[in-house]
Amino acid sequence: MCLLLGATGVGKTLLVKRLQTILQNWAREAGAPEDGGGFRGAGLGDAGRSWGVLDREPGDVGAGPGRGPAAAPSSARLGILDCPAQLSSQDGKGELGDPPPTRPTVGTNLTDIMAHRKITIRELGGCMGPIWSSYYGNCRSLLFMVDASNPTQLSASCVQLLGLLSAEALAEASVLILFNKTDLPCYMTIEEMKSLIRLPDIIACAKQNVTVAEISARQGTGLTGVLRWLQDTHSTSS
Repeated sequence: MCLLLGATGVGKTLLVKRLQTILQNWAREAGAPEDGGGFRGAGLGDAGRSWGVLDREPGDVGAGPGRGPAAAPSSARLGILDCPAQLSSQDGKGELGDPPPTRPTVGTNLTDIMAHRKITIRELGGCMGPIWSSYYGNCRSLLFMVDASNPTQLSASCVQLLGLLSAEALAEASVLILFNKTDLPCYMTIEEMKSLIRLPDIIACAKQNVTVAEISARQGTGLTGVLRWLQDTHSTSS
């Protein structure tokens, strides 16, 4: 299980959709047949509706009642492992199209992707921060997203990150901190933000293996690196 966490509006839902799109594009280029599935909603939304369903876009392959955007087909998923050069040479830019509309996640979305093996990504809404700890069990990896275009949210994100890194249930998890929205202008640089929250000190004191990356889920920059990190992190998991 991979947990995807971060404050409201950092781009968690868009990240998952972009990762799926990259896998689908690779499958299409390989001429593999496309199948559906891969997305499950477990929302806490109004009137019993699944927020996973609300995030589905018309025309998504394999979409249907209770399902959201389709995951990549099995042959393409395994292709990630078979084509390491593709992972290292492509960055997702220029092939993703316009970003799909998303809604803030209220509850939890489950998405299955295949990067050497099936990896379930559990996205938790930012508003669920007080009960994130209820979902720490069986967590192999953690994606924590920060909005690099919104320094006013940085202090809150830092507090959340410190809470995650100090949780005993996550002591064995690998952590990838993603500074998202690097394509947007900001009055602070990424390096200034890292210095402001003393990120090097945080990483040095963490029990976990922590990696930091700068991405743009909107443009696709750095997303194949995220897939590669997921593949490497889960390659030896049971």
